[in-house]
Amino acid sequence: MTAYVIARISVTDPEDYQTYASQTVALAEKWGGRFLVKGGAQTQVEGNSPERHVIIAFPDRQTAIDWYNSDAYQRILPIALSSSSRDIVIVDGVD
Repeated sequence: MTAYVIARISVTDPEDYQTYASQTVALAEKWGGRFLVKGGAQTQVEGNSPERHVIIAFPDRQTAIDWYNSDAYQRILPIALSSSSRDIVIVDGVD
């Protein structure tokens, strides 16, 4: 079953964050991930929302977890953590 990494992100240091973000697509692709949303324009219709949203589809939950815990992702994670505030979840799809 497809699983989705869903991130709500407020970038605090755009230059450093770009260093992180520029590496995520190729890394996710190595794990079978595909970006469905990566930033982009948004229209706020309810609630309070950060300025950036990301959705990555993975073949299944375990693959998404393995990607997040991989040595390669963990090497770039400190850049994201120091240059943004974020909430990230992994959610099973309905297929």
